Parts: sequence; C-alpha cells; structure tokens
Amino acid sequence: MATQLRLRSALALITGAGSGIGRAVCVRLAREGATVAACDLDGAAARETLGLLGGPGNVEGVPRGAHAAFQADVSEAVATRRLLEQVQVCFSRPPSIVVSCAGIIRDGFLLHMSEDDWDKVISVNLKGIFLVTQAAAQALVSNGCHGSIINISSIVGKVGNMGQTNYAASKAGVIGLTQTVARELGRHGIRCNSVLPGFITTPMMQKVPQKVLDQVTGMIPMGHLGDPQDVADVVAFLASDDSGYITGASVEVTGGLFM
Repeated sequence: MATQLRLRSALALITGAGSGIGRAVCVRLAREGATVAACDLDGAAARETLGLLGGPGNVEGVPRGAHAAFQADVSEAVATRRLLEQVQVCFSRPPSIVVSCAGIIRDGFLLHMSEDDWDKVISVNLKGIFLVTQAAAQALVSNGCHGSIINISSIVGKVGNMGQTNYAASKAGVIGLTQTVARELGRHGIRCNSVLPGFITTPMMQKVPQKVLDQVTGMIPMGHLGDPQDVADVVAFLASDDSGYITGASVEVTGGLFM
C-alpha cells in the first residue's frame, strides 16, 4: 500500500531552516510531499538543508527539483517582504504553510543584561515572527488562499527560566501573537498555532554546560532530551488537514517537563 503524503502540492516556507528544528521541519515536510522554501540568515546553511531533501542544483532561489533556498534577515521588514516576494516569484504562488523557526539566545541575568542583548533577542525571536506572519498572511489573503502558520515558541515562554529574561519574554510574546493572529485570520481560512519545545538537542543547546543538562534530564518524566524530529512531527500535523479544526493552540513538546 502506498504511503499517503499529507502535504502533497503544498508549498511550505520555513525560516531558521539552516540547522536544528528548522532543518528537521524541512526534512519532515518534504517527506510528507510538500515543496520546501528553506530560508536562513546563513544562505549556505539553507542550501545545505536542501541537500537533505534531494534534487539537483544549489543556486539560491532556484528550485532544487521541487525545493529552493533563500537568505534573509527576518528581523528586518524590507528583507522579510522581499523574501515573500521572492518565494512567490519562484513558485508562482504564496506559501500555504509557514513555519517560523528562526531564533537566537543572548543569555544573562536581569541585573547584568545589556539593552543590546535584550533588543537583539526580541528583534529576531518576536519581531521576526511578527514580520514573517504578517507578510505571509497578507500574501495569502490577497490571493484568496487558505493556510497554516506555525510559530516556534518555547516552554520557557510559559514558565520562564533563570538567565533568560529576554528569551522568555520573546517566546511568551510569540504565544500571545499566535493566539491573536488565530482570532483575526480564522475568517480567511488561515490557522495559526504555536509549538513550545522543551530542551531539544539543537546547536543552541551545545552552549549549555553538561552538568546543567544532566540536572534538566533528571526532571523530565520521559527521561531524556528531545530530538528536533520530535518537534518536526508536531509541526507536520499542524501543517496538515489532520489538524483542520485546530487554531490558536500552544502545543508543548517537552517530554512532560513543567507539566
């Protein structure tokens, strides 16, 4: 019996596609039949992700088989609008699936955190998701298309975390933004949900001391850290019609941590 491809003919734009969760989402959605527009601040990393999806070629903005890579700084409005324009020119349609994975950390305790570290994290993690969501929604509505927008938040946005005032605030903002967008765009047939990963083995986690990771692992009921694929599986569900009556939800992928 042939495997059913839940996202056949869908066009998916993924930011932060050059590594970690973003890369895993690209692979998972492509496996479900989606055409992938992989975007990262590091254009070379985005093209490397395309290499995991199959197809010839490695020129930015030129399809590799069905897929294409793009470079953009999602914290800049002009760059984000240009990204959506490039995707539509490349594929002759707006993306019906948009997954915002781009994010950074600049950790430090409140008493010592610089304004610059605060601004940088908010700019990428919150403003970036606002800009991508807005541009994608405008493209979908103007073309009369339905869609699914999925924003990667964090369990830290719900419960906070020592030394991450800026990161926690940005991810909490993503949850509120997502719920509001879901209310506003539901009448246009556009769903918007957020995913709240816990501690996932990504390049970002490589900066965490092993002693801390061991302590965190001991708190997780499932007994181990998560894998980017765990998050990508949930994103694939939220991108598909299997979740057609779900919008405004915040889905935790934490192994039970902080439940």
